[in-house]
Amino acid sequence: MQDVFIYDAARTPRGKGRKDGSLHEVTALRLSALMLDAMADRNNLDGHAVEDVIWGNVTQVGEQGACLARSAVLASRLDERIPGLAINRFCASGLEAVNLAANQIAGGAGRAYIAGGVECMSRVPMGSDGGAIAVDPSLAIEQYFVPQGIGADIIATKYGFTRDDADALAVTSQARAQAAWQAGKFSRAIVPVLDVNGLTILDHDEYMRPGTDMQALGALKPSFKDQGEVMPGFDAVALQRYPELERINHIHHAGNSSGIVDGAAAVLLGNAEFGRAHGLRPRGRIRATAKIGTDPTIMLTGPVPVTQKILAETGMQISDIDLFEVNEAFASVVLLFEQAFGVDHAQVNINGGSIAMGHPLGATGAMILGTLLDNLEQEDKSTGLATLCIGSGMGVATIIERV
Repeated sequence: MQDVFIYDAARTPRGKGRKDGSLHEVTALRLSALMLDAMADRNNLDGHAVEDVIWGNVTQVGEQGACLARSAVLASRLDERIPGLAINRFCASGLEAVNLAANQIAGGAGRAYIAGGVECMSRVPMGSDGGAIAVDPSLAIEQYFVPQGIGADIIATKYGFTRDDADALAVTSQARAQAAWQAGKFSRAIVPVLDVNGLTILDHDEYMRPGTDMQALGALKPSFKDQGEVMPGFDAVALQRYPELERINHIHHAGNSSGIVDGAAAVLLGNAEFGRAHGLRPRGRIRATAKIGTDPTIMLTGPVPVTQKILAETGMQISDIDLFEVNEAFASVVLLFEQAFGVDHAQVNINGGSIAMGHPLGATGAMILGTLLDNLEQEDKSTGLATLCIGSGMGVATIIERV
């Protein structure tokens, strides 16, 4: 097995996932091609330099369908001999793309890959693919399906997290993201989105709400209370699965849940031979990858068991990890991770997360891996772990080391 190195990682800014968002006019194809060209330009890659492009996107319909990865290669300046593979592991698609590429390189199937993902949530709405888990009664009823927000509230209820706990985490995420932008912590990673005339469309994360405080969040109505309590009443479904709970405490709202945004991210991975051939110095090494299936009703607990799995497979302890990126799909997901491992929040999402900056589904996994690598370099730390919860009950994790 060969060592797999991270040579570069970059992302677009996140645009608000609405019709008035700055990236609404930009297709997923264009954002993807932009990131592929950025990897080539930033690293002086010519010709058939990489074996494949593995690209995550979740809602694979319409303009995000038909193997978007291959379409992106053809729309970019990469050689047409480079193929493309589109994958969907829901919210972890971008990280799973990286993991798949890393494991291909480790096994000798090519010297280098570009991996990452995209989601244009303002143009292709979440859920518009009509997946069976949510709409086919033969599966949904049997698996006690509830929407993700209900799952997040089940976590809060089952593990004892309050509305104040969730809101405090959200306030911290906003403050950290604002401070990171002001300090230039994302400057190496950001690839601005330009129009056809070369004018800037977006060069910063526009979803952030600096100055958010507990009072502002306290005024927001729980987002999933009606969905849970009013017919068809998903709370009733959940309580069949968890009869030990008297009721579901609905603590999540727009301010302590991840934002709907547009964006893309890419990671350049290769073996040592690739780096030498192209005069590139590795920034990090992929130490381990893991994935797991979990309870599909509560759905979002995956970061805990997949972290337990990856630590066991590597013989590591949680104390061996310096920094963590745990996707802030909902506040309770991060709170559960910290509770399960006794991790100090000072080590987790140190420059903010998806609550502050948004969660472009297919891209987020690659985004947080790149952020983790930047954080290790900026904080002079050695080892980091990135993990995400996933719809339908799964978890993905990656451990990297700074080189």
